[in-house]
This record gives sequence, C-alpha cells and structure tokens, in this order.
Amino acid sequence: MTAAPSVLVFDVNETLIDIDSMAPIFERIFGDPRVLREWFGQLVMYSMTTTLSGRYIDFPTLGQGVLRMLAGTHDVDITDDDARSLKDAMLTMPAHPDVEDGLRALRDNGFRLVTLTNSPPNPDGPTALEHAGLAEFFEQRFSVDACRAFKPAPTVYRYVCEQLKVTPAECMMVAAHTWDTVGAQSAGFAGALITRRGNAALPVQGLPQPTVVANDLRDLARQLCTS
Repeated sequence: MTAAPSVLVFDVNETLIDIDSMAPIFERIFGDPRVLREWFGQLVMYSMTTTLSGRYIDFPTLGQGVLRMLAGTHDVDITDDDARSLKDAMLTMPAHPDVEDGLRALRDNGFRLVTLTNSPPNPDGPTALEHAGLAEFFEQRFSVDACRAFKPAPTVYRYVCEQLKVTPAECMMVAAHTWDTVGAQSAGFAGALITRRGNAALPVQGLPQPTVVANDLRDLARQLCTS
C-alpha cells in the first residue's frame, strides 16, 4: 500500500459504536432481535432516498419513522414510548471494545482523527460519541446535518475537506459500510473498510474497492502504522 493519508475520517454508527446494543428494544417490540438489522438497513436506504429526492429529515426522526413503518409491515403495535426508547438508545450505544486502543494508537502515530456521521448534533445532551467516551480522540466532529444531505452524497465528504482545509487525497474514510467507503473514494478519499459482523467488501467491477480492509480498529492501526 502507498503511504497512508494523514487525515482519518471515521464513521460513527456501527464503525465506532455498537448498534447491536439496541437489539433488546427490537426483541421486546417485534419478538425478534434480528429486526434491528432490518431496521438499520431500511434506515440507511431511506436516508439515501431523502437525499436523492432533494429532501432532508434528521437521522433520529427518520429512525423513529422507519420503526413505525416496520411495525406496520410486521403487524405489531408500537407506542410513543417505544419510539422514544429507540431515540434514547441511538444516543447511548457503547463503543466497540477495540475502538479506544485503535484510536489511541492512530493518534499517537500522528494521524489527524475526525468523525463524519449521519447523526445530527444533540442539543439536549451528550452525543452518542460523547456518551461512549470517545469524543476526546477527535480533532473535530462533523455531521451531515450541516449539509442537509446524507452520506454517500459527495457534498458531505467535500464539506469535511473544506472545513479542514485539506484535499480529498489527504483523507481516508474509515467505515464499517461499503456504501460509505465507495462514496468517499468516489469523492477522492482513500477507503478503509472495517469488517464488523455482517459487513464485507462488494467485489463488483466498476466500484472502488477498499484501500485497506481491517477486522477492527486495532487491526487498522497495525496496518497503517507499519505501512
């Protein structure tokens, strides 16, 4: 691999914090914790749909709406308390156990660390990143809310570069989702795919393949700090 970019731009949900911590909510409502993954996939799809349609709804509001939609398709009852419990859970997910070690190693080896998340700032309290105890590792924390467009729209990756006054070639997107690395790489970033459970590269000719594939952030640090 060529020399790694100096700025690492981290996705937050699932890449740094563990969305599986919300599974009990879905088990209680739907009787099946696996509906969590159906909900998250639909949430990502409809976030992209709103951007492609020229509209914008913040991620937690959209998440609650998708929950109600799934309740309709699964023919289960849902209450306002259920929707609020999901919103609260989205703000209190824990970090994956490898994240703190990986971030510390990357920071100590001179990489600039920032985040770029689909989630908006939280005006009423700590963000999910703050609640997970990870905020201190990052120079800046960016939200797509500033662009009113969701990843993988090119404008959100360019926004990070503009704010940091760097070129896309100086940046690497670190994400557990191939759609995020494809979007970032199409905007000129390098891409590091973290293969969390249920995530893998998409081997399709014509799409950019990840620059780096790592099992977790400790593995990513080992690869980048010895390249």
